[in-house]
Amino acid sequence: MGAASTRDDRPINDSSAHEPLRTTVTRPMIALVDDEADLVEMATAYLTRDGFRMCTAGDTRGAAALLRTHPVDLLVLDLGLPDGNGLDFLRGVRAGRHLPVIILTGWVEERERVVGLELGADDYVVKPFSLPELAARIRAVLRRAHPPGADAVHRVGGLAVDTRSREVSVDGAPVALTPLEYGLLALLISQPRQVFTTGQLLSAVWGADPDRQDGSSVVEHVYRLRRKLAMAGATSPRITTVRGIGYRLDP
Repeated sequence: MGAASTRDDRPINDSSAHEPLRTTVTRPMIALVDDEADLVEMATAYLTRDGFRMCTAGDTRGAAALLRTHPVDLLVLDLGLPDGNGLDFLRGVRAGRHLPVIILTGWVEERERVVGLELGADDYVVKPFSLPELAARIRAVLRRAHPPGADAVHRVGGLAVDTRSREVSVDGAPVALTPLEYGLLALLISQPRQVFTTGQLLSAVWGADPDRQDGSSVVEHVYRLRRKLAMAGATSPRITTVRGIGYRLDP
């Protein structure tokens, strides 16, 4: 499906949506798209008190208008919207700009959750959720999208991770990763052969409380990261599963 559009047929990824994200975000602008009015009202009040600026919409048409008219730093997107499929809208967003996205979903919507991550969503929050959890997820994704300057290029075998430019390459060829995939790889390659528990990965990469966040997200992202590296021709290093504990990067 092509880029999503509004009634006036202007695509959400028109020229005004190609502006790069600001490198310094003091009070980030969060776009919350959900048709549950009570949830939107409570989340808007909480996140505003927590230091964010908010703009909201209840359907895909309103969301498209927000992205054209507001300097949005992060999109929180419900997948079930009254006037269209949230996944189709996400495709349109990803076609036109680099914008961090957190999808709202339910445990029964596993397929939609996986597809959303495949389309480039940076994280997901399962309904019902706590507002402090949502705020923590937003901050974690924004930190990954606006990282402080780093000073190292990690190389293991044919794999190179430049933490200054956030570029990943295999034998000199670039590999496109989502922010979460990059965060996982950057952490693993920073200490080859070091075993990171699932809880450590959730805390360091997702910014989540390991006692409250399910580890299935780590499993899903490791799977996709392995697949992307394999498609790029990387035979060394490899991400090894340490059964019952977590993962390590083996040269």
